[in-house]
Amino acid sequence: MAKLKVVFMGSPDFAVNSLQAILEGGYDVAAVVTATDKLGGRGGKQVLMTDVKKFALEHGLRLLQPEKLKSQAFLSELKEIHHDVQVVVAFRMLPEVVWSLPPKGTINVHASLLPKYRGAAPINWAIIQGEKETGVTVFKLQHEIDTGKIIRQAAIPIEDNDNFGTLYNKLKQLGASELIEALNDISTDSAHYLPQSDELASHAPKIFHETCQINFYQGSVQVHNFIRGLCPYPAAWFEFGGQEMKVMTARPIQEKHSLVPGEYRTDYKKNLRIATDDGFIELLRVKYEGKREMEIGDFLNGFHWNQSQP
Repeated sequence: MAKLKVVFMGSPDFAVNSLQAILEGGYDVAAVVTATDKLGGRGGKQVLMTDVKKFALEHGLRLLQPEKLKSQAFLSELKEIHHDVQVVVAFRMLPEVVWSLPPKGTINVHASLLPKYRGAAPINWAIIQGEKETGVTVFKLQHEIDTGKIIRQAAIPIEDNDNFGTLYNKLKQLGASELIEALNDISTDSAHYLPQSDELASHAPKIFHETCQINFYQGSVQVHNFIRGLCPYPAAWFEFGGQEMKVMTARPIQEKHSLVPGEYRTDYKKNLRIATDDGFIELLRVKYEGKREMEIGDFLNGFHWNQSQP
């Protein structure tokens, strides 16, 4: 089986597993394209590299970090590589002049069972919406985002104790495995390209800070799913005592009450429950604005109730 010459495009940790799998699969990684370095850290003076760049440097891979994907310098460099296929994992949207370049096209690893959860945050939204399973899809890029023909797909259950962090780790491994199978199929011209049904599509838009504010006028299970879907990052939050309280873990309690959703019930020492539409959400681990993440009992013991009533 002739091994393909691959150009890999990705930036975050999620993409590293796929790049590693391509190398271990014996494919020729001709170049790695990743985001440009940024300044951050203390004082904003530390040079921050992407996880993919760190991996590429450790393995002596050729690196490309274009600021603009349509720049003539970048396009010329890509064309000179004469690669067979491009692989995209957690990268930015590609212009057609880039994704249409290699003869076998550009394939993408997406963390959902397409056509469900097209968009930037599929793992988060699958949990938030209470799905019982999700998975990964390897598909060939075309004009509309996340709409290309499917080459490989695999599903896994969403466990009751899964959150965004645990599911992310499972899917980055599953994605790498399915990617290699897809590349093997493409190498032998045995890949099947199945069209997606737009009628079954759902969307997973990018998540912003305001997206993460908890709406307690929902059922306790819905609120719990919302918290799970945003843990550990960027984290669901609500205002408490005039400050922002991030909720890392909680548990739903369905119980009749006369409180308005958002009001709380507490023993001031170990327990804090926020009323929902059909019960309560009991906070277990939180991060109060300006404080470290802690168990709810530790937070309550240090909270000055008299000075700052919620």
